[in-house]
Amino acid sequence: MDPGNRKAVVAALVANAGIAIAKFVGYLFTGASSMLAEAVHSCADSGNQALLLWGGAAASRPATTQHPFGHGRERYFWAFVVSLVIFALGSLFAIYEGIHKLGSQDVIQSPMIAISILLVGLVLEGFSFRTAVREARRKKGVASWLRFVRQTRNPELPVVLLEDLGALIGLAIALVGVSLAWMTGNPMFDALGSIVIGVLLGVIAALLCVEMKSLIIGESATEDQRRMLAEAAESAPYVRRLITMRTQHLGPDELLVGAKVEFDNRLGFKDLTDAIDGVEASMRASVPHKLVIYVEPDVYEAARAVTESQEGSDGLEH
Repeated sequence: MDPGNRKAVVAALVANAGIAIAKFVGYLFTGASSMLAEAVHSCADSGNQALLLWGGAAASRPATTQHPFGHGRERYFWAFVVSLVIFALGSLFAIYEGIHKLGSQDVIQSPMIAISILLVGLVLEGFSFRTAVREARRKKGVASWLRFVRQTRNPELPVVLLEDLGALIGLAIALVGVSLAWMTGNPMFDALGSIVIGVLLGVIAALLCVEMKSLIIGESATEDQRRMLAEAAESAPYVRRLITMRTQHLGPDELLVGAKVEFDNRLGFKDLTDAIDGVEASMRASVPHKLVIYVEPDVYEAARAVTESQEGSDGLEH
């Protein structure tokens, strides 16, 4: 995990741990359902950040005979676990607590305490969200935020961004629910606030589950990276054409690249091996990732190249 990602995760962990304690204290004084839902939400988020840090540490282990390509996908796995935790501990509990309190007539005690804690929570979550946004902006470039979340191969920043965004919206919903319950004397607003928070967390969890599942299964390099790799291969000495190429992320910063390349047919064996080394060196210089590269010399045949491209060769058709 690079320093920017770690900084965003640690900032979220510190903020959520402090907020969780404050919310539980607030719940003990007020009995507000939405306050309890938010307290459990912050506890889940704190655990999630710890899981992301653990995943980053586990992914840095060296390759072994059993795992010859390393452990980079540990980061994807633990990010997927995080999405399940958000759903199980955050979403389902909040919905259950809200439904349970719908028929209750218990009036919120000490509403100003709840409101004060929620306002403090908004400030702390805003700090965490600002840190995550600043780190993510360095990596997303000109892409929109939605495109960044959907297309990045980096699991930590999308998780922290969506967690913090969900926390900010959840705090605002809890603030509205508690305030309405206090002003009207009707605890139904507090219960409805808890249910809405649960639905919000469920949507975030579902989005993260889909994205992390795709990364675990294996996603290709981005379109820009594939283009740069292809251009690098074709610019290497003695290369006539790049026939097909397939890529897959072994981790956020590691790529597996398999390529069929047509070389000058006048090359001898030693010259051919040198030419293959040249292709690999050119590819490594084109993208800032660790690359595992397999280059296969081949002869271009139009019909076969099209077939292989359609079967998943990253859309290359030369």
